[in-house]
Amino acid sequence: MIYEKNDRKLRIAIINLGCKVNKYESDSMKDKLSENGFEIVEEDSIADVYIVNTCSVTNMAQKKSRQMLRRAKKTNPDAIIVAAGCYVNAEHDVLKAENFVDVVVGNNCKKDIVTAIREYIDNQSEKDYYIDINKTKEYEEMGSLAVANMDHRRAYVKIQDGCNQFCSYCIIPYVRGRVRSRKAEDIVNETKKLMQQG
Repeated sequence: MIYEKNDRKLRIAIINLGCKVNKYESDSMKDKLSENGFEIVEEDSIADVYIVNTCSVTNMAQKKSRQMLRRAKKTNPDAIIVAAGCYVNAEHDVLKAENFVDVVVGNNCKKDIVTAIREYIDNQSEKDYYIDINKTKEYEEMGSLAVANMDHRRAYVKIQDGCNQFCSYCIIPYVRGRVRSRKAEDIVNETKKLMQQG
């Protein structure tokens, strides 16, 4: 189903904050959304939906994540605002209570981004795609990237997520969970596909 507004595809802007893992996951969300009839636009465009792929590795990163969510709502008060990523896992209850966020999508739920947005559009009610990241052993397979949708020359291939170290200064195990590895055949297949596409 193609979602439209005023006889045009719904426009989605993805604002990526943080690390290369977030960049990979943002590119994957772009692919999924594009394949499902949404138009991907630049992050500074007027969009119908803004997805902020957040970071929480430092207090400054969390502050910037909140600022970007607010800025998106200010840019288009009628837009659907989606908070995704690490800050969702770090401050889930806080984000759920905010009036500038319509949909929350935590880590290991980004593969469901299309469903999350469609359900919000269809039901006009707040949606929560969130799991306790430390209680899953599932690697979130988001599919192979399409080079045509990438805005850079270097492609990243995600092979693992999470960390088991629980260092006193690091939030990663709490927001990305325990170590989970991708299937070797999926890594090889994605790498081959990327090489074939240049």
